[in-house]
Amino acid sequence: MSRIQACFEGLRQRGRAALVPFITAGDPRPGATVPLMHTLVGAGADILELGVPFSDPMADGPVIQRASERALKHHVSLHDVFGMVSEFRRTDPLTPVVLMGYLNPVEVMGYEAFADAASTAGVDGVLTVDLPPEEAGPFTSLLKGRGIDPVFLFAPTTNEERAASICTAAAGFVYYVSLKGVTGASSLDVEDVAEHIRDIRRHTRLPVGVGFGVKDAGTATELARVADAVVVGSALVAAIESAAADEAGMHAAARELIGSLRAGMDTVSRAA
Repeated sequence: MSRIQACFEGLRQRGRAALVPFITAGDPRPGATVPLMHTLVGAGADILELGVPFSDPMADGPVIQRASERALKHHVSLHDVFGMVSEFRRTDPLTPVVLMGYLNPVEVMGYEAFADAASTAGVDGVLTVDLPPEEAGPFTSLLKGRGIDPVFLFAPTTNEERAASICTAAAGFVYYVSLKGVTGASSLDVEDVAEHIRDIRRHTRLPVGVGFGVKDAGTATELARVADAVVVGSALVAAIESAAADEAGMHAAARELIGSLRAGMDTVSRAA
């Protein structure tokens, strides 16, 4: 059982949804990432999603695009990201870490070399935004062979055929993109999300996470009633950005946001 699977099983037994914060590796500077990861866990994060900086993050809105730009100014590479995960693992052997990024850096490194490096570093899941599940077989086989869960996205427009392909390729959990558009968009309709999650669950028994549009404790709390995981990205990255010049303030901002989301989500009692 992977760390991701074990995490979700433990949460299910306790009647809780997972809180999954996203940050970009190397933002606002490389040395800040691992301490921030520990701060997020201390504030109530169950799984960490670590963005791999990329020069053309087409699925990301302006907040996360700026985070990638800041990291790339420090020349943060895929190898550096693996180093950050390795450093985090020295003192946290339990919290699952999912890398989120784009296919180009993986192809440059090579599928097998990437899978080996991810396994050695202690990565638990990989979400490659622009890799279609129909074309992912060779890559997902390498990941699964090393105990790493390939995570795939569902969109509001995902049809039945694509849903079947996603569920065949995925492991750990699946990620429902709750809005059309890029990260950081608004106007989240929780009832619409609940309906789509019901549709997804007709295709898979994997946990379903929801992201894109989670901005505050109220939204996270409502989503925790219908989803197995709540992912927060742009709101957290924006909080880090606003306090980036002040190390203590940056950690305080992250702690405050994640703590408020966790407190709200913990008011929801889910059936075990």
